Amino acid sequence: MNIRTGSSERQIYVGGEYVPENEARISVFDHGLLYGDAVYDTACAWSGKVFKLDEHVDRLFESAHALKIDIPLDKEGVKEVVLEVMRRNKLDNAYIKIIVTRGVGRMPLMSPYHCKPNLIVFAIPYLSLIDNRVQQEGLRAGISSMRRIPSECLDAKIKCCNYLNHILMRMEANEAGLDEAIELDIGGYVAEAPGYNVFMAKHGVLYTPGENILVGVTRQTVMELAVAEGLQTVVGRFTAFDLYNADEVFLTSTAGGIFAVKEVDGRTIGRGKPGPITLMLNQKYMELLQSGAQSTPVHA
Repeated sequence: MNIRTGSSERQIYVGGEYVPENEARISVFDHGLLYGDAVYDTACAWSGKVFKLDEHVDRLFESAHALKIDIPLDKEGVKEVVLEVMRRNKLDNAYIKIIVTRGVGRMPLMSPYHCKPNLIVFAIPYLSLIDNRVQQEGLRAGISSMRRIPSECLDAKIKCCNYLNHILMRMEANEAGLDEAIELDIGGYVAEAPGYNVFMAKHGVLYTPGENILVGVTRQTVMELAVAEGLQTVVGRFTAFDLYNADEVFLTSTAGGIFAVKEVDGRTIGRGKPGPITLMLNQKYMELLQSGAQSTPVHA
């Protein structure tokens, strides 16, 4: 991948050093590569400020703690690395990834012991998972034939680097000519989408799942904005039937914010375009990003 940044050579933090991209290396014996034994978090920066950096770093540490991975730096140290990567790449609007692998053990075997964890941070110009046209018109989604791995097997709150479940569902949707997949849990209830949380609106009430999901920072932000606007928000179970008959459906993600869903399994959602609640919340979200009110300045 060769993505232009504000510098002549993108700088990556890896193994305790800031290095040019073409010098960034991890061992082929790293557990993150061999077994997906790693955690990560994704943040975004807008107008030279990183949005909800504390929340993203807190979630990273919670994920690592759940997997008994010791992050090489403390929280303040990780935040400073994120900000320094932004500075070195001369970025104002950015997509930021923070990865912590369990690292390399004594032998290339599955044993998680005696490994030295590795911290990787990179930032690239801000990007969205969905192109502008789809974002403006709404995306087409389908219920996946596969199911979300239940939290009884791998807790969905852990933001780990094993995304095969999501990737296969997205491939299934894309190869069927759809923009995105909707994931159900083993019980048949809506969980999330690959890389997104799911919301629906019905009769002026906002609904979002609360089980078998990653607790997204953008999801939480949307819920806070909804409360501020006097919208009732219900966290609970709902099915594909409920999605089909919703007034509005939208997805939320750090990489892009809020995306309207205009169709699910060939059923038009509402009027088949972004609805008033979706548009209002997206506007409030973008205003919050631009204001920097809940962001950390890159340059103090």
